[in-house]
Amino acid sequence: MRTHTDSTAPAPAGRGLQSPAYGVPSPALLARADRGFARFLGQHDEDQDDVAGGEDTQR
Repeated sequence: MRTHTDSTAPAPAGRGLQSPAYGVPSPALLARADRGFARFLGQHDEDQDDVAGGEDTQR
């Protein structure tokens, strides 16, 4: 069975309700991710864990 298509109807425009920047990270988010990644790659000593207020993982 064929569906009827109206050739005079305008084509659907763009992405609908999504903004044009959907899926593009903001500069603030990128900066925060960079800081977190730098912390991940940084040198960790036992003293640094105590200063940061981390949990005691040795139970």
